[in-house]
This record gives sequence, C-alpha cells and structure tokens, in this order.
Amino acid sequence: MLRLTLFFTLTVLLPSLAFSAPCGNTSNGFEAWKADFAKTAKRAGVKKKGLQALAQTQYATRTIAADRNQKSFKYSLDKFMQVRGADTIVAQGRKRKARNPQFYAALERQYGVPAGVLIAIHGMETGFGNFMGDSQVVSAITTLAYDCRRSEFFIPHAIGALKLVDQGSITVATKGAKHGELGHTQFLPGNALTYGVDATGDRQVDFYNLTDALASTANFLRKKGWKPGRGYQPGEPNFAVIQQWNAASVYQQSIAIMAWRIDN
Repeated sequence: MLRLTLFFTLTVLLPSLAFSAPCGNTSNGFEAWKADFAKTAKRAGVKKKGLQALAQTQYATRTIAADRNQKSFKYSLDKFMQVRGADTIVAQGRKRKARNPQFYAALERQYGVPAGVLIAIHGMETGFGNFMGDSQVVSAITTLAYDCRRSEFFIPHAIGALKLVDQGSITVATKGAKHGELGHTQFLPGNALTYGVDATGDRQVDFYNLTDALASTANFLRKKGWKPGRGYQPGEPNFAVIQQWNAASVYQQSIAIMAWRIDN
C-alpha cells in the first residue's frame, strides 16, 4: 500500500489582504511591484526562504509571450487530439499500465480514480515526464501575478509557490512550464500546495517524483468531488471533475476519450 498522506493546505485568504502595488503589462514596474508584493506575501505566511526567492525572481518575457499566444485550445476536438498526439498517448499509456498495474490499482483503491484518467493526464501534460518545462517556476508565476491580464487568478498561485519554497518542495531554480506549472502533471503552485501528498513516505512532496505526482493528481480529483465507480465521459458524474483540472473544453473531452481507451 502506498503511504499517501495529505500535504499542506493553502490557507491564504488573499481578498482580505491589502495590496497596493499596481499590476503592469511590461517589465517596467516589476521590481517595485515585487517589493510591495513581498509585504503581502509575508502577511500571508511566507517565510524567509520564500521571500528570498521572490527577491531573486526575474520578469519572465517568454511566459508573457506564451500567455498572449495560446492557439491549440481553439482547435476542433479532432484537430486538438491530433496535434497533442492522442493515439501515441493511448498506446504508451496502455503499456505503462500493463507494466505497473499494482501501482495504479493502489491509487484507485485510495482515491477511486481509474488508471486511465491519471495516465491520460500524465501523457497530455508532459509526455509521461519526458518534458516538464524549461521555465523557472517562481519567476513565471510571479510574472503572471504581476501582469494585469489575470493577476487576480495568479496571485494565490504566486503565494503558493513561495510557500513551496519555504517547505522545500521547490527552489527558485526549479523549472516547469511557462505558466508556472510544475512536475509530472503540471500542478499550478497553489494547487500543489493544497493537494500535494507524500506518497513515498520520505516526508517531502516532490512533484518531479512520479509516485508523489500521480498520488497528488488523484488526490486533487477526489477532493474536487470524484465519485468512485462512476463514469467520466461528458454527461456522466465525474466529467465535471475533469473540468476542474483544465478549463478548455477540448482538453477535457480529450482526457475523457483517452482515459477510456487506455482502460478498455
């Protein structure tokens, strides 16, 4: 049996925190914003290591460029699945399940989430860990918190990233996706903080460790309302939970289709 113990919870109620530094759409003002944001972070419970990481962050130009140029979610379902390599994910996913059935069965016993769903997410997000990103997580998520486009959404995740630094799960040098997602299944930092689990029993949640990452993913889905034994295709009870993982309709449908194909 895997030791799956709930990690830390995100307890920051950011709307109650005063925050005066203005957002920005260019790098101008980022350093001044960081200095002010440090006060907000400290009030939210971020400690020395997290504040030091914040001070070291740099404006992530590539993150902003990526955020302004998201095209794949505008594709049709068929085109999206073709571009994202759905057939390859399914074929490789079936092999992964067959190689380690006990691992996935243990996760399903613990959380009720079938192997196919976890494997499909893993394959879609990072090609089964083959590419987990080349952007510094803390700089990327801090830049998005500063950027006026969606600062309200990303501020809690920036706080989460700094707390993950405090707790030793990541460092300022940890690399992930351009929007600050990290690990095998690309958790946003606030979600990583809230739903991460130590599945290996080493008292550390490591999202770059497959066991911790997939256990954390299963935990996220269960906490979002996954009903064991119920369906997850569109119109079935658990499809609404898949929608909690990613907001794009084509992504949600693709995960449901690939998961079913992996499991059947």
